[in-house]
Amino acid sequence: MTDARGYARPNGEAPAGHTPGTPCWVSLMVHGLEATEEFYGALFGWEFRPGPRQLGPYVRALLDGRPVAGIGVLPPDRQLPVAWTPYFASDDVDLTADAVRSCGGTIGVGPLDAADAGRLAIGSDPSGAVFGIRQASARTGPAVTGVPGAPAWNELTTYDAAHVAKFYETVFGHEEHTDSPAADHVTLHLAGRPVAAVRGLGNALPRDRGPHWTTYFVVTDVDDAVDRVRDLGGQVLAPPHNSDHGRVAMVADPEDARFALLQPAQ
Repeated sequence: MTDARGYARPNGEAPAGHTPGTPCWVSLMVHGLEATEEFYGALFGWEFRPGPRQLGPYVRALLDGRPVAGIGVLPPDRQLPVAWTPYFASDDVDLTADAVRSCGGTIGVGPLDAADAGRLAIGSDPSGAVFGIRQASARTGPAVTGVPGAPAWNELTTYDAAHVAKFYETVFGHEEHTDSPAADHVTLHLAGRPVAAVRGLGNALPRDRGPHWTTYFVVTDVDDAVDRVRDLGGQVLAPPHNSDHGRVAMVADPEDARFALLQPAQ
């Protein structure tokens, strides 16, 4: 089994550990936790268990008994967008948070300890795109990736890919590979393998969204999955279409958290 960019996940298993700078977790903060559980449980087959109390009302989504994502509740007094957030692995969240600040980013939450989840922080890059940092505890098992119902890829949509990629390169040690200079598209690599992408749209970036990360979740049949999204009260933002890496659709859940569905190329 391979994920969106072709790196191996033998038998669907996640790697034993995450190299610092590797996307290692995704989480979603919503207004209605129960309804959100119903949506993603029906769409991806997730089950849910209570998460760290330090994160407030929070659940861990499980796929075949293994952690795959986290879902929490937004404070009622904060008007924040409902969005999936990727977390990058770190050996020292506090040092990484300092690097974020020194490189022009901000830290909005943490660093804080979250029991078995380890130590976390949430920040934003200089363009305003939100991401997390996660230092896993010794008791934290690796999240499932690259199999149906699990994340496989994260892509940042921003104004200027080349400029913002420098931030992630400095903070997380990523190496830049320019895919198409004409299209302003950069792939971020670690240890010779792709881990994320940055796409610059310039003034074509929708003003109502601003720079943002998109998480791609694997499905066995993207057309069927799109139908399920509609049936469950979600929206289809871009219908299924073929890409270099498989068949892809852009969708949103009932609270307008946007994500992509990916049926990997065989």
